[in-house]
Amino acid sequence: MTCLDKKTLILIPAFNEEASIPNVIRSIKNECGDVDILVINDGSRDSTAEAATKAGAIVVSHIFNMGYGVSLQTGYKYAVDHHYEFIIQMDADGQHDVCNIGTIYNKLTHGKHPYDIVIGSRFIGERQSSMKVGIAKKVAIGFFNMAIRLVTRKQFTDPTSGLQGLSRRVFTAYSLFDNFDTNYPDANIITKMLLNGYWLREVPAVMHERESGVSMHSGLRKNIAYMFTVTLNILVVVMQFHLIKKGHKDITEELDLT
Repeated sequence: MTCLDKKTLILIPAFNEEASIPNVIRSIKNECGDVDILVINDGSRDSTAEAATKAGAIVVSHIFNMGYGVSLQTGYKYAVDHHYEFIIQMDADGQHDVCNIGTIYNKLTHGKHPYDIVIGSRFIGERQSSMKVGIAKKVAIGFFNMAIRLVTRKQFTDPTSGLQGLSRRVFTAYSLFDNFDTNYPDANIITKMLLNGYWLREVPAVMHERESGVSMHSGLRKNIAYMFTVTLNILVVVMQFHLIKKGHKDITEELDLT
């Protein structure tokens, strides 16, 4: 059994996941015991909220469907308000195996310099994943890998992974207005955090095919829009970083002259 500090919150955004969410919650409890699990019910039209509550999770519901990114930020705000130190975020569809929780938690909490963000990757290590990745998704992942490496000189194999561990320093920053892209919080967020000096690490992860429902990136049109938007947001992140850096340099030079 994986032992987590009581200051750790498992965060699960969910939209129309009544079929899979009870099993996900039970699996987490079997793996971690008495751990706090927060389900953000994002305006589901089915019984996701009731199923999650019955399975033993804390449930916060949006009246309307506001999207995956907004659901995550709602969870971050909850974690700040309730004084958690760590978040491990997982999907509600059963894709993220609970065996990953201990690996991520250890990288967040142990070592001379614990990591700020730990990302579970299905593409590294010897751990076997049954999750299939479509051609469009592979193209997007490969492109974002290249973009991150070009901008930050850091290599990431799975920048679109929703399986992540976050320190309080990170989710507090994410909870603030305009600090977190609620539309597509993906490679653009990783780029932003790397440029701003946060410590990120990938770890091998086991992932499975979703138990039910439909992926939020399903369909060619959605994938094209997703790639275009995230790419544009990476460019915005880079421009903002260099403008801020230039502003700080100009101020420092002005102070030196006076």
